[in-house]
Amino acid sequence: MVTGALPISSPERNQSHLQELWNARSGVVEVTSIHEVNRTRSDKRANDESAFQGIIGKSSGLKFVLTEVERVASTDSSVLVLGETGTGKELIARAIHNLSTRRGSPFVKLNCAAIPFDLLESELFGHEKGAFTGAIAQKTGRFEMADNGTLFLDEIGDLPLALQPKLLRVLQEREFERLGSGRTHRINIRLVAATHRDLTEMVARKEFRSDLYYRLNVFPIELPPLRERREDIPELISHFVRDFARRIHRPTPHIPAETMAAFTSYSWPGNVRELQNLIERAVIRSDDVLPNPLPPLDQVPLLSTTPTRLNFRSGTFIDCMRSLILRTLDDTGWMIGGPDGAAARLGLPRTTLISKMKKLAISRPL
Repeated sequence: MVTGALPISSPERNQSHLQELWNARSGVVEVTSIHEVNRTRSDKRANDESAFQGIIGKSSGLKFVLTEVERVASTDSSVLVLGETGTGKELIARAIHNLSTRRGSPFVKLNCAAIPFDLLESELFGHEKGAFTGAIAQKTGRFEMADNGTLFLDEIGDLPLALQPKLLRVLQEREFERLGSGRTHRINIRLVAATHRDLTEMVARKEFRSDLYYRLNVFPIELPPLRERREDIPELISHFVRDFARRIHRPTPHIPAETMAAFTSYSWPGNVRELQNLIERAVIRSDDVLPNPLPPLDQVPLLSTTPTRLNFRSGTFIDCMRSLILRTLDDTGWMIGGPDGAAARLGLPRTTLISKMKKLAISRPL
């Protein structure tokens, strides 16, 4: 008999209310009531639900994504979250962390596009005092902050080529040095990266290292744009309306059917972030009824001041969109990317514009 444990055949045990859980530590038999087991399972379900906090929708596309999140979360594999701007890539990264065994450790994030190049290396790896001009004190980098937890690198496609070998080394060797130090730090992190850019195209153009891409792309998760899960839009609208009304201490406004229809039929190039911002604007302007903040098509400004104008009052929405894209491409000399390209003028990611051109059978004239 194990010291301190009741014999399994003890008459004092009500077998219908007890479950034996063998604990290998110290050889002790721990006995837990069925009520405690059920409570543990309920707590697990609650934790799983809280892990997806902020992710709203029941569409098949979103369900598939969440299934993939649950599948990979329990591993330590690197995850690459792909999707257009505003699709909720950070929420997915947080869900992966919250469902993992690292959920009690830090979740550290860094937007690679938001940090100037000359500061990005220090933000990632840290520096010692005096490592460079202005380094007046020692700084801990994001890798060190995330030790035993998860590091989320957003907009990884904007990571400068000069820093990519250093990131690759950390992922391969699990070690790094602070700037100005020869001491090697060992770390244990889980990396989740995200981008709205097409990394395969960047690799082909030598703008992104192929070895780093393959190291990041262990388990890719692609988020569908909002226009591909329109059935989630009404639920998102209701959630944001209630949330913003509560924040500004107003009654929740009524959402007219025609406003809901306009939201549902809109293409949402900015995805959920654009929807959220427009709902916030509409709630601020609302009384008892939510106004429609979407501009009518005949009020969309043209991107050129040349005499030729598009007639938005005739033709379908698809016709108008095709005409606008063609006009913009003509104005830019069919230059798609870059700060003066058609994608920038239209307010779209370059990959999104290319996708739209393919769907609308738009190609450069010979």
